[in-house]
Amino acid sequence: MEAMIERCAGLDVHQEKVVACVLFGPLEKMPKTSIETFSTTTTGLLALSDWLATLQVSDVVMESTGVYLIKACH
Repeated sequence: MEAMIERCAGLDVHQEKVVACVLFGPLEKMPKTSIETFSTTTTGLLALSDWLATLQVSDVVMESTGVYLIKACH
């Protein structure tokens, strides 16, 4: 599969934490990986936002189940 995005993130959302994985680097090379865990408090989510901005992430996807996904989609 050919890489199409230089800086992207995947978020695994839980009740009390969000695990974020960022892949970044030139499209023609294997990406570098950075993984961090953040709390779901306002402070934690603001820290997640700052971290993603610092890494210049352009696209984010979220994996969640149950009520978290339902609330995010409405």
